[in-house]
Amino acid sequence: MPQLQISTDQRLLDIPLIHRFLSTQSSWAQGLPLATLERSLAHSRCFGGYLNGAQVAFARVISDYATFANLVDVFVLDEHRGQGYSKAMLAAVLAEPDLQGLRRFTLATADAHGLYAQFGFTAPSRPESLMERYFPDIYQPVPSAV
Repeated sequence: MPQLQISTDQRLLDIPLIHRFLSTQSSWAQGLPLATLERSLAHSRCFGGYLNGAQVAFARVISDYATFANLVDVFVLDEHRGQGYSKAMLAAVLAEPDLQGLRRFTLATADAHGLYAQFGFTAPSRPESLMERYFPDIYQPVPSAV
């Protein structure tokens, strides 16, 4: 198995690949506009995973770098799954010097609970204290009135 190279250098990110995956293949960002993605990248710590210089994995962290972080947009391209790359990406995220000593590190997942549990993530200890504003179809076009 080739060694995954992981970098936080945003100049290396394959933005068209990230956009294509998130906007068409993810279950959480269908229809994501490119401009929205670019704005989100500019305001996040991004991790790219590369094989022979080609991006095959991605993760993004939103943080104040002092007390809180939220892990989002984690993916490994389908043809590279099952080779430990998601674990390598998570290990890199959690080892990032600027993300140490945080009081809370959150994420949301529909189907990867087992993966994240290996890295110490658990269900919220006080779910009754959590609230959200959630707009799952925000990137979908609004049907026009005929």
